[in-house]
Amino acid sequence: MLVNESSQCPEKHWEEEFHMKLYAAVYGIIVIPGFLGNSVALWVLFGNIKREKKAVIFMTNLAIADLAHMLSLPLRIFYYTFHTWPFGKFMCLFCFYLKFLNMYASILFLVCISIQRCVFLICPFKYSSWRRRYDVGLCIIGWVFVILMCLPFPMMRNTDTFNSTLCFASLPMKHVNLGSSIAMLMAAELLGFVGPIIIIILCTWKTAQSLKKNRIVTNNQGGRRALKLVLMCAIVFLVCFAPYHIFFLLNQLTWLEVITDCTMQKNIRILHSVTLCLASMNACLDPCIYYFVTAEFREQLSRTSSFLVRSRHLSRDSTMSR
Repeated sequence: MLVNESSQCPEKHWEEEFHMKLYAAVYGIIVIPGFLGNSVALWVLFGNIKREKKAVIFMTNLAIADLAHMLSLPLRIFYYTFHTWPFGKFMCLFCFYLKFLNMYASILFLVCISIQRCVFLICPFKYSSWRRRYDVGLCIIGWVFVILMCLPFPMMRNTDTFNSTLCFASLPMKHVNLGSSIAMLMAAELLGFVGPIIIIILCTWKTAQSLKKNRIVTNNQGGRRALKLVLMCAIVFLVCFAPYHIFFLLNQLTWLEVITDCTMQKNIRILHSVTLCLASMNACLDPCIYYFVTAEFREQLSRTSSFLVRSRHLSRDSTMSR
């Protein structure tokens, strides 16, 4: 039975089993489509990286972040299925770190995609003067920022007595004073949730307003695609990341003993696990952004599929002629 070190409310054995089974089931469902979807997306996006400027660099980095997380899921599934971690302390902390790195990198690049498409639609002259190296520079700065921002998540776990029966969220927390805990909590919520959701909603509203005001833009396919792209970014954020950050805040409040009711703590722990699974599902939803709202992606994928079909037919005809 696990007990919150700062609370008198125990986490019952059935709750621990529920968390384990939930994570194993959800990760088992999303790992294959997430891996295949982002692998194909990365292949197609790399093929267009020199020809297309509109957010392709950000989309490529988004796919890289998702793919890195998908590659760590088989190890997570093993742990949640067999309740043991034979891969060592470093891999435990590294996979734990990748989860949050994927989440906040995804949020960052969704914000970048939304801003860029909104600005290019409202100020078309910026599109003609924009250079790919600007996006590359922004991505490098963004990765450095996210890498540093996510370091506290593994660093806050106590691994002095690490053993193969505990990993990820089951690792005990280090003792941190109240002021530092509140500061880190506020930074995660403001930088990872409040700021991004305001920006994405504002970009969606400004893009929609621009299309309503300008009939020429409204009749333009590019304008409608821009609105669809920004809307898809907003949907992914609201479905995958908004619920997690709401219950992340509530879960931390239970650790800080702000919420002391045991029934409420139990419900928060359960919903926190559910929303954590929702956050991982972004890796399956992100390829939908590339395919459904990006004409260039569909065209390239169609050309690739046609080429593979023709190659298969030619190979078969060659074999039959022999």
